[in-house]
Amino acid sequence: MKVVIIGGVAGGMSAATRLRRLNEDAEIIILEKGPYVSFANCGLPYYVAGEIEDRSKLLVQTPESLKARFNLDVRPNSEAVSINAETKEVTVKAEAEEYNLSYDKLILSPGASPLVPPINGLDEAENIFTLRSVPDVDAISEFIEKKQPKSAVVIGAGFIGLEMAESLAHRGMDVTIVEKAPHVLPTLDEEMAAYITKELKDNGVKVYTELAAFSFENNGKTIILENGERLNSDLTLLSVGVKPNTSVAETAGIETGIRGGIIVDERYETSQKDIYAVGDAVVVKQQINQQDAMISLASPANRQGRQVADVTSGISRQNKGSIGTAIVRVFDQVAASTGLSEFQLKEAGELFDVVHIQGKSHAGYYPNAGTILLKLIFNPQTGKLYGAQAVGTDGIDKRIDILATAIKAEMTVKDLPELEFTYAPPFGSAKDPVNMAGYAALNILEGVSESIQWHELEEKKQAGHVLLDVRSESELKTNGRMKNAVHIPLDSLRDRLSELPERQPLIVSCHSGLRSYVAERILKQHGYDVKNLDGAFALYSMVKPERIEN
Repeated sequence: MKVVIIGGVAGGMSAATRLRRLNEDAEIIILEKGPYVSFANCGLPYYVAGEIEDRSKLLVQTPESLKARFNLDVRPNSEAVSINAETKEVTVKAEAEEYNLSYDKLILSPGASPLVPPINGLDEAENIFTLRSVPDVDAISEFIEKKQPKSAVVIGAGFIGLEMAESLAHRGMDVTIVEKAPHVLPTLDEEMAAYITKELKDNGVKVYTELAAFSFENNGKTIILENGERLNSDLTLLSVGVKPNTSVAETAGIETGIRGGIIVDERYETSQKDIYAVGDAVVVKQQINQQDAMISLASPANRQGRQVADVTSGISRQNKGSIGTAIVRVFDQVAASTGLSEFQLKEAGELFDVVHIQGKSHAGYYPNAGTILLKLIFNPQTGKLYGAQAVGTDGIDKRIDILATAIKAEMTVKDLPELEFTYAPPFGSAKDPVNMAGYAALNILEGVSESIQWHELEEKKQAGHVLLDVRSESELKTNGRMKNAVHIPLDSLRDRLSELPERQPLIVSCHSGLRSYVAERILKQHGYDVKNLDGAFALYSMVKPERIEN
């Protein structure tokens, strides 16, 4: 069997090495357009920051090491320019040479390229970069060493944009972020991303949202925003997304779908027989709702590469899709998500509910416990898990990984309290935030508790609901007050029920939501119409600081 693989890195190299382990006699050829066939592209921002000091650490494997260990024929600087599906041949351009290469099975792993929007003045700019490959990071590093830039603008506040904003700030630059979406990290919901925005600003990064770059002037050193504001930038990074590299697939007449991604079946086969595709260039099924999606992440690409190797070797494997699980560090904050967001569910018209839980990374009485804000999104009728998001300083990866596993296992909110985790004070809590999120969601599912979300509060107040704050007086003095709220500390509530209006519905809040839930249960059993403000003061004050009185 002769297998040709177009593209290396995660998907292509996973396919190649698995193929060799299964087929010692197969001829396996890897064509890589660039000079490096196996590198750690997720580590590139940390090399810019200087956290990864040795550039060679970014190069996972070389053609020579792959030949020695796996007997792979790796051909860097070799671009596949066209495919003839009928004759089973690939036309390859390697420097000045062009030749045809036959195959029995062809695996496409062309990846994706940074989107470069058509902005006026971009072609004349000398200080604008994208980051996707080792040559990209080499160009940025060389520019920093030679030009010693003092200011930087990052256009786009997704994962790479935020990582690079932090990295450039660590290199001593004054950094500005420009994001077209309403908030940074658009894959997160607004209230969760607010914590990342605050962290950026606390570290001196300027943040512009709902704006895009309109044009570049002065060889890229001046950026004109849509509102006419001018930004000075010694170095600019474009990080506005990626597009699948599908031009060679199109030459074979392969069917494509959303955003031009390659359509594959449950065996990773394209519309052309014996041509398969994996990685950032393929359309996958969002496993939760079975909708087409583009999920450009390393873990799914590695899994797909291994599975397509099995398929082409005669082993049955199913392409089940992905749920999209990702994490990013921004200075001292970490944000992670899995599954569908509240925004995506609203767009799809799905029925859902939300709970926000504030917990600790380990036992609160043990030193250095970090605060975790965990958001769980679920079906309020069936308990099906739709997604989760978390922000905090420590333990974020653990909780989102657990919930990603729960989603993959098709658990419901009823299963979360049953999960058992290792516990000792330095490592966790006897009541883990994941357990507590399950309890809170189960209360809603079973009608024990009713909640409203932070974005519903003002509308409810205008409709006649009374806001009751059950925090202590010292908390009010220290952290501020919510406008037009009645204040009765929880421990005094039973003795002061007469101070509450009997005929008006109540919304109860505390700091994080736990005491307000206790207050809700007291009030409900005294006949009051009451709902809990999910996430309570801590969440509301983060998203709407202008509505807090000192």
